[in-house]
Amino acid sequence: MEIWQRTVTALAADIRDGRLTAREVARVSLDRAERLGSRLRSIATLDPDRVLAEAAAADADLAAGRLRGPLHGVPVGIKDICDVAGYETGNGSRLTTGQSGPAAADCVVVGRLRAAGAIVLAKTETHEFAIGGPDPTLPTGPARNPWNLDHYPGGSSSGSGASVAAAIVPAAIGTDTGGSIRIPSAYCGLAGMKPTYGRVSRRGISPLAWSLDHAGPMTWTMADNALMLNAISGYDAGDPGSAAARVPDFPSGIDAGVAGLRIGVMAGWVEDCAGRLSPEVTAALDAAAGALRAAGAEIGEWRGSPVQDFIAVNRVMLLAEAFTVHEQDFRTQPGIFGPFLRERLAVGALLSAADYIQALRRRQEMIAEFAAAFRDFDLLLCLSGASDAPVAAAQKPGTMLSGLNLTGPFNVTGNPVLSAPCGPDAGGLPASVQIVAAPFQEALAYRAGRVIERALGARDLRPDIAFS
Repeated sequence: MEIWQRTVTALAADIRDGRLTAREVARVSLDRAERLGSRLRSIATLDPDRVLAEAAAADADLAAGRLRGPLHGVPVGIKDICDVAGYETGNGSRLTTGQSGPAAADCVVVGRLRAAGAIVLAKTETHEFAIGGPDPTLPTGPARNPWNLDHYPGGSSSGSGASVAAAIVPAAIGTDTGGSIRIPSAYCGLAGMKPTYGRVSRRGISPLAWSLDHAGPMTWTMADNALMLNAISGYDAGDPGSAAARVPDFPSGIDAGVAGLRIGVMAGWVEDCAGRLSPEVTAALDAAAGALRAAGAEIGEWRGSPVQDFIAVNRVMLLAEAFTVHEQDFRTQPGIFGPFLRERLAVGALLSAADYIQALRRRQEMIAEFAAAFRDFDLLLCLSGASDAPVAAAQKPGTMLSGLNLTGPFNVTGNPVLSAPCGPDAGGLPASVQIVAAPFQEALAYRAGRVIERALGARDLRPDIAFS
């Protein structure tokens, strides 16, 4: 197996045991970033000299008997709204790209990855301030889908998704306010975890909507994802939304299976979306439920409030809070923003305090509704979206407001949600489902994800561009 085909877990073991050096791995990833990253437009910032120097230091530490942690020498991608010391945080925007200067310190997530031994290979492309959409007028991107360059890779963590799928890096960090980890994970065929709200610190990450923002890992396999989540989780007193919850060893129980677990298929939301779903996504949901049933899970159905209610609450909260983040620049220099973000901020500006308060009120009811659901079920199984990866040219500024977002509801409730790949669909594009758990039960989601991955995930397949 080539170096680029190895997982995070395998690379870490190979480096630790002396079969590979961190510098060898870094050179392979740098070569792929330069060759494939330009074709995919997935890389925002790359500094080969810095990467090789950090890899050499990792090798020197290992030679001296100092193992930094479980990710020693493994290269990772970091979404370009996250601060990395010495790198500019461009946010995919003219407002900050080339204007902000290098970050003075790492965000907490990057600091924890470094403490675990990881090496930052590159900053990955993002939609403008994580909401702007695939805008060709902006400094970087828009990224392309490695499975088909004419298709959208999902956003806003587009560069992270494309870079992992094309094996430029074995893992990357994304952020998620309405689905921005899970959508590109679904469209690019990855494991992507939006952890419980508060599980992972957001300090040092450009905010989009404070009460909905999450950060999490995007990887090729479930085991890698669990390993990455272990590295970045934990309480941070500097993040007001951080939760002082125990961090379990997520990888340790990942192969425990699902026998005896009660899993509810979110059939009500399928019915709510009647006429708007492609056959590929409903087939993936059925296949995933079948795989879990075959592995011993008890499969039932869950029906709650209409999905449109959840989508509306997410949009009101997200757009209102995003406007507060960017209000000053929007009022004084609106033309500096791309058309996607400008339109979305304009909608946020029109929302009233009453709109926002009503959304907050409804949010509490929705949180309570899911708390009740998890008294009947251990996990819930949900569609990832209305279709597989759409054609990129169809993405226009208005699509956020008219689209069917099945990921945003769980930013409202704060539940952990895992995007689980189900292999290619009939059209050759990745298929996926969402696995929803009760707060701080990510480990249970990984167990179900592992079952689906092994039955359906086709982890031996990569997009053709990965071999070029």
